[in-house]
Amino acid sequence: MTRGTEAPVASPRSRTRWWALVVVCLGMFMNSLDGSIVNVALPQIQRELHFSQSNLIWVVDAFTITFASFLLMAGRLGDLVGRKSVFLGGIALFTVASVACGVATTPAMLIAGRFAQGMGGAFSASVIIAIIVTEFPESVDRSRAMSAYIMVTVSGGALGLLVGGVLTQTLSWHWIFFINLPIGVVTFFLGRALIDENEGLGIRNGVDITGSVLVTLALMLAIYAIIEANQYGWLSVHTLGYGGAAAVLLAAFFVLEARLAKPIMPLRILRISTLTNSSVVRGFLAAGAFTTFFLAALYFEKVLGYSPIRTGLAFLPISLSMGVLSAGITARLVLRFGNKPVLVPGMFAAMVGLLLLATINPHTNYVTVILPAFLLIGLGAGVSFMPLLSIAMHDVPSADAGLGSGIVNVSMQMAAAFGLAVLGTIAANHTRTLEASGHSIPDALSGGYRLSFLIGAICVGVGAVVAMVLLKGQPAEALDRQTLRVIEVENANEPMAT
Repeated sequence: MTRGTEAPVASPRSRTRWWALVVVCLGMFMNSLDGSIVNVALPQIQRELHFSQSNLIWVVDAFTITFASFLLMAGRLGDLVGRKSVFLGGIALFTVASVACGVATTPAMLIAGRFAQGMGGAFSASVIIAIIVTEFPESVDRSRAMSAYIMVTVSGGALGLLVGGVLTQTLSWHWIFFINLPIGVVTFFLGRALIDENEGLGIRNGVDITGSVLVTLALMLAIYAIIEANQYGWLSVHTLGYGGAAAVLLAAFFVLEARLAKPIMPLRILRISTLTNSSVVRGFLAAGAFTTFFLAALYFEKVLGYSPIRTGLAFLPISLSMGVLSAGITARLVLRFGNKPVLVPGMFAAMVGLLLLATINPHTNYVTVILPAFLLIGLGAGVSFMPLLSIAMHDVPSADAGLGSGIVNVSMQMAAAFGLAVLGTIAANHTRTLEASGHSIPDALSGGYRLSFLIGAICVGVGAVVAMVLLKGQPAEALDRQTLRVIEVENANEPMAT
């Protein structure tokens, strides 16, 4: 064989980087799994740890708040001290926090563990795409790597509901957290061996820790004020005091961001109307649609008497429909019809699904009411989030692309946390009112869930109207496959909010 025809020999790094991809996908799988696995175990957690229905919201929101609040800071920290270090630190924190959640014997212990889990999840998830881009500079290999990342992210969210049901029913709810221990340990040690470290810019270049803490505390106090309003009253000194403190902290956050040379959220980015308007629409959609998982899990087990496994199976249609649409079908629809013609019908489909759920009672049939509702919500969410991200990123300068995509994802996570606090509190309050007026517990619970689903449908409907009026969609001919592929990858993080 002549020198010119010798087959190229793969370098050791060329071979190991695919194993590094497996490692970061394991980390993402653990994050995605935990984003949904807890929903099925909520009724058992409530019974064993004696959560009130309103305080149970913290089991979900504690994770979501810290994940959203530290996502941007963690991404910046990866640039400064090295992405491998941040990824491994996030995996270690997430794993230790999972064990702490698993051994929790009080609500406070579990909530504290969930806060730590959210921070660990933010640190590990924030740098994964950057690691993939660095490890796979060639377009063909990068496309394959990104496809694997999307598949793992989407499948983790869908599997979490079923795995959560199996573990909760056959063992106990504690095991939905203990399952992260072997995954986390394997991911950490393989990551140390296989992932290359980038040369960080140095911590002296600045990381806005104060901004992350301020926005976290502001959101925590606001949600605490909402949840406790049932007990103290919406116009009580307690509620207004904590709400006012949240507003002061949020104002301090914006003042700080305006003054810092390298803030976590440069305020100039908010002047891009497509970015801010699409984030508002996304917030309405997330606040209405993602509350479904929390409320429906309670309805299935407390009203219909479903086992945890049956509850996990009941959720599969909504998760699988979102996953299938997010894995390429939505991109093809957008390429053919444009952004808004796909987005607006999708949001109205989700609204109709929520309106169907607003008809539930203790005798509702799953096949004739809940299944169509879940399919519509899954269809609507599956075809809506990618067009929203595409519209959001259209006018963002390429230098700010990472910041822009981070902001829209963070805004969605925060809207989901806030929406869950509001709708969960409304459901608990209305349930208590119905019980006091003589309704049976199943009827009272159903009435509380019905009201929240109705308000959720109104939220999504308002978002659809805002999208029709304010958003500037791009026609199909203005879009290209490469841009949509990048947006599809960024969009893959969003099922975690479930």
